Amino acid sequence: MKFATIGLAAAILASAGIGAATAQTMSYAQAGALLAQSCGKDIEKYCPKANLGGGGVKDCMVQFETKISPQCIADYKTVVASIAKREAAQEAAPKACRNAAANYCQGTEPGQAHYLDCLLAASKVVGAACNQALTDAGWR
Repeated sequence: MKFATIGLAAAILASAGIGAATAQTMSYAQAGALLAQSCGKDIEKYCPKANLGGGGVKDCMVQFETKISPQCIADYKTVVASIAKREAAQEAAPKACRNAAANYCQGTEPGQAHYLDCLLAASKVVGAACNQALTDAGWR
């Protein structure tokens, strides 16, 4: 898969943090740190004047894709997959946790993450699917 076919914003390269993807999804900070580590030298070499905002770095990297390190390309694919999984989990979590919220969070005031706080506090009883959705969404 080429950089051009992946719709990840290049702005994540500027994020701080460190860590690699495991069974859980990675945060934007972790994604940025991983890409900065594995793609930083390529960016400095081929795209030193590219504007980070608006996809400038990503567009530049596409131009030099054949010269970019294989590790950078592999990590980029990992980041894109992990961020997509996180975003999908955030959309799916309310449905995955609907029954748990109804059973364990009765009387919880809506809004301001009150249901999320309740589900996290009841993690031992809410069920595997809800817990996994919360983890994949980055809320645990």
